[in-house]
Amino acid sequence: MDGVEKKHFDTTAYLATEGPGRKIVRLKAKQVFFSQGSRAGSVFYLQTGRARLTVVSKKGKEATVTLLAAGDFFGEESMVGTDPVRTTTATAITVCVVLEIVKERLLRVLHEEHAFSDFFMQFTLSRGMRTQADLVDQLFNSSERRLARILLLMAQFGEPGEPETQIPPITQETLAEMIGTTRSRVSFFMNRFRKLGYIDYNGHIQVHKLLLDTVLHDGLPEENASRPKLLDPPPSKARTAKRAMVA
Repeated sequence: MDGVEKKHFDTTAYLATEGPGRKIVRLKAKQVFFSQGSRAGSVFYLQTGRARLTVVSKKGKEATVTLLAAGDFFGEESMVGTDPVRTTTATAITVCVVLEIVKERLLRVLHEEHAFSDFFMQFTLSRGMRTQADLVDQLFNSSERRLARILLLMAQFGEPGEPETQIPPITQETLAEMIGTTRSRVSFFMNRFRKLGYIDYNGHIQVHKLLLDTVLHDGLPEENASRPKLLDPPPSKARTAKRAMVA
């Protein structure tokens, strides 16, 4: 009706409360939100806590796709197609509180509420840019720099507000999966970061701003980022005689 103003839509309140087609779910650490291959009928919004998305190959190898923090949507594959399935497994790293929104209800809100659709689009664009940055990181950076970047992202350096310098518990195996290296290499780099004062690492990981400054100024030497050089063993008498015969 003309002259009647539409009620203001509060995106923050919508994502913080339950209502038609949406409910708040609480999970303990290591509990699973959904599993790869299961039916996808809803989207999740992480209110508090940390989680991760993993994928398992046909050969059974698991890899961590990304880490999730408060303010992230996940499970968007449910909005594609008529009978979509989950492409990843979502698992809580810490105690998590999420808002689960049924697919049909979310699509309706996106269509009717421009404030919410703008918010969701901004998140989608940011996620795309982060994914692109992850790909560039994998293609061009050393494993040491990739580890440094993951630690900074987990501590939320560069995000609005103060960084959470003590990051949630995460295993070296998980970090190795994320940066595409071995657990022993992660252990080597973590010990080196600790000795250089970039982190405190004693059960929990405390990330210092010095690590950010070092990465921004490209202060991780390439020599230190590479594997230790393997020196040839001293030639034996038998090898020397064999080479002389060949010559």
